Amino acid sequence: MNRFGIEVSLKHSPSLDPEYFPLHQFNTAFLKDAKKPVGIAVERSGGQTAVYETFIHGTPEMAQADQYYIDRMVKSILWMKGGFKVYIRGDESIYQAIAAAYAPGGSRAFDAEFMSNVYEQPFQVVLCDTLPEEKSNPEAIGRHLEGCRIGFDAGGSDRKVSAVIDGESVFSEEVVWFPKITEDPDYHFQGIVDAMKSAAAHMPRVDAIGVSSAGIYIENRTMVASLFLKVPKDLFDAKVKDIYIRAAKEIGDVPIVVCNDGDVTALAGAMSLDDNNILGIAMGTSEAVGYVDAEGRITGWLNELAFAPVDVSPNAMEDEWSGDIGCGVKYFSQDGVIKLAPAAGIELDPALSPAEKLKVVQGLMEKDDPRAAQVYESIGVYLAHALALYYDYYSFKHVLLLGRVMSGKGGDLILSTCKAVMADEYPDIASVINPTLPDEKFRRVGQSAAAASLPDLG
Repeated sequence: MNRFGIEVSLKHSPSLDPEYFPLHQFNTAFLKDAKKPVGIAVERSGGQTAVYETFIHGTPEMAQADQYYIDRMVKSILWMKGGFKVYIRGDESIYQAIAAAYAPGGSRAFDAEFMSNVYEQPFQVVLCDTLPEEKSNPEAIGRHLEGCRIGFDAGGSDRKVSAVIDGESVFSEEVVWFPKITEDPDYHFQGIVDAMKSAAAHMPRVDAIGVSSAGIYIENRTMVASLFLKVPKDLFDAKVKDIYIRAAKEIGDVPIVVCNDGDVTALAGAMSLDDNNILGIAMGTSEAVGYVDAEGRITGWLNELAFAPVDVSPNAMEDEWSGDIGCGVKYFSQDGVIKLAPAAGIELDPALSPAEKLKVVQGLMEKDDPRAAQVYESIGVYLAHALALYYDYYSFKHVLLLGRVMSGKGGDLILSTCKAVMADEYPDIASVINPTLPDEKFRRVGQSAAAASLPDLG
């Protein structure tokens, strides 16, 4: 494989996607001969700042490769850590390329506008001589088990709720819904309330409510979330920003904590494994990622790796929302299964919803259909290369794999393929990390039970 003059030879490629070119391999090959120091810093709320020191080639013949490498690095940092201000030190041409990309109408205008909305700050790219210092503010999360609690997990294809009494789930249910294609926020509100009331009916009282939801939440308020993609902005501001706070009041005057579903995935892993330093990846409607650090804290990072690049191939599939190509959502979600199915010779009815299409492939896999096996094996290869990349970012110990894509025989095949590829391609990393699956029930409703532990009753 060759891109921008960077040559890579893979031991393992996904059989259904032979053009796949893992970003980790590109980065490793690129940095072998890169000698010119370049610094990147990304500032987010409260002055928290992520700082990365790296290198480029700095020669005219490698200018395109240099710009591509830094473009992918800046985007990865933004979606991993979050931020509204990017600092570039060490090369003016790199600064100019990044500033142009994140300007209105630029190739990364979506990213700039998204981050600006999250942090309610204008997005900036600045050239500097000295980078600001690294600063972060991690905090403890969840693991509160006492009392009667509701845990609600809002997915894009189904919503899950659990009634939990003193840490024991006494009731759980899943209900299919269609939040991402519905414009009326009252539909979402009623679905949330119905789920909470369903759980409340199985307990003598409700002491607290914890919510796991795709998107970005600050002080329990919805800042950005694909669940409400079709809701017009005026209705979003009026009815979605405080939707969970309003829904909780329908149950009673009880404490509520709303957390990104990826962080709850990692929390669920920490609770089930009784350990820390865990990356949680939920492969469902999207790729939801969270991280609990070595001290058992969440970091305040976005961890939105659905939008972080993993594939260098110029023909990688485009994400409809961001307009970029090669990002995690098309590899580690139901979209990844649907993308690969035709290449395996599986015809999917266009009239089916994405969740229904996934169920078709899952059904074939349960019958040991070799075409479905190819789909899941290819995702396992994707995952091995991506975990090597993610390890560069997080240095995690455990990886907990959750979500509908990881259910059943397909999930088992993804994991076994991933482990085999990592052992051969990345033995040093494979020897220190532990990718794992919870049991079948926990894979599907474990997040709602973990969400119940979020509020602290004091």
